[in-house]
Amino acid sequence: TIDLAEDRERFNALMRELDIQQPDGATVLTREEAIESAKTIGYPVLVRPSYVLGGRGMAIVFDEAMLLNWLETHVEWSGHPVLIDQFLDDAFEVDVDALCDGQQVTIGGIMQHIEEAGVHSGDSACMLPPYKISAFHLEIIREYTQRIGKAMQVKGLFNIQFAIKEDVVYVLEVNPRASRTVPFVSKAVGHPLASYAAQIATGATLKDLGFTEEPRINGFFVKEAVLPFQKFPGV
Repeated sequence: TIDLAEDRERFNALMRELDIQQPDGATVLTREEAIESAKTIGYPVLVRPSYVLGGRGMAIVFDEAMLLNWLETHVEWSGHPVLIDQFLDDAFEVDVDALCDGQQVTIGGIMQHIEEAGVHSGDSACMLPPYKISAFHLEIIREYTQRIGKAMQVKGLFNIQFAIKEDVVYVLEVNPRASRTVPFVSKAVGHPLASYAAQIATGATLKDLGFTEEPRINGFFVKEAVLPFQKFPGV
């Protein structure tokens, strides 16, 4: 399942099969392919090594000089591909944490990023429930989450990052694992999502756990990143 989410060609094929929109993108194995693909997609582009956690090495590049500088610094061309994606400028970003038992999907929470798309989800402020997304777009997000969880046969927690631009809902990426927002969502909705995921891993179903519907949220919950400035003297 992790390979299906990380292998760009397999993941793109799955999204096409499910009729789900993605930003244009390419997988490249050489410097020349990177330059050509970025030109074809059109700047700005988001660049990242594949199979990284937590957005390490990810960057938004605005022209060829920036791209070449990033490639020199971050890539050793040892056979691992580099992912180049269209950067959706001025879009809203949405994170969904959900559970799947292989048959059924239940959404734990839908969070809207307060900053525009492009700030890494670990560093962004976000709000639950979303404060500025139409019911129409929320229904699309719910439907896509159901389709993706079932198609990928996830057993436990998974996280999907969506972007909304000009009335189109795009899937940016799917992480078939617990994300760092799970403790925040669990507190907000009053359900121990990590505990449920562990029980699903040992054979329980969402029905067994009594968690078959997205929880209703009483109030508003905001996550803000805390930066350890005491660790950056002189910066």
